[in-house]
Amino acid sequence: MTTGIALASVGAGLVAIGAGIGIGQVWAAGLHSMSRQPEMSAKIQTSMFIGAALVEGIALFGLVICFLQM
Repeated sequence: MTTGIALASVGAGLVAIGAGIGIGQVWAAGLHSMSRQPEMSAKIQTSMFIGAALVEGIALFGLVICFLQM
């Protein structure tokens, strides 16, 4: 039982790290593209928010799976 809790905790930590890296990459690419084409900033920002929400959704599914393994 203790091993399952430990592995679920490690999995939850990896999910959080992965989500942070993914959102960082989404925002870095968005800011880079906004600096190259300022006239498209509104559309790029909308796409950035959608991409960040998708990454967070995947992270939430990962956390649920980790906690279900406890």
